[in-house]
Amino acid sequence: MALQKKYDKTNTKCTVTFELSKEAANGAEQVWLAGDFNNWSSVETPMNKLKNGTFKVKLTLEAGKEYQFRYLLDGKRWENDWAADKYVAAPFSYTDNSVVIC
Repeated sequence: MALQKKYDKTNTKCTVTFELSKEAANGAEQVWLAGDFNNWSSVETPMNKLKNGTFKVKLTLEAGKEYQFRYLLDGKRWENDWAADKYVAAPFSYTDNSVVIC
C-alpha cells in the first residue's frame, strides 16, 4: 500500500493517491475509501481496480490537515493502510484508523 502526495503551487491543496495492494485487498472484488473527507461514506468513493489487482483512487484534499480513513472491502471488511502516516484510535470501535497528513 502507498500514499502518494502532490501539492499545488500554492501549497493549499494536496492530491493524494490512495493505493490498496492486491495482497492487502485479499481477493476483494470492490473497495471503497471512507474517511473524514467524505463523512465516512461507505459508497461515495469507490476505488478503481487495476489489472494487477491493486485498487487506486485520487482525492484532492486541503493541505495542512490530517484525515482519518479506512478501506472497505466488498462492503464487509475494513482494512487500514499499512503505509499510513500514523494511526489513531477509532472513536466507535476498538480499532485504529489510518491517517494521511497533508
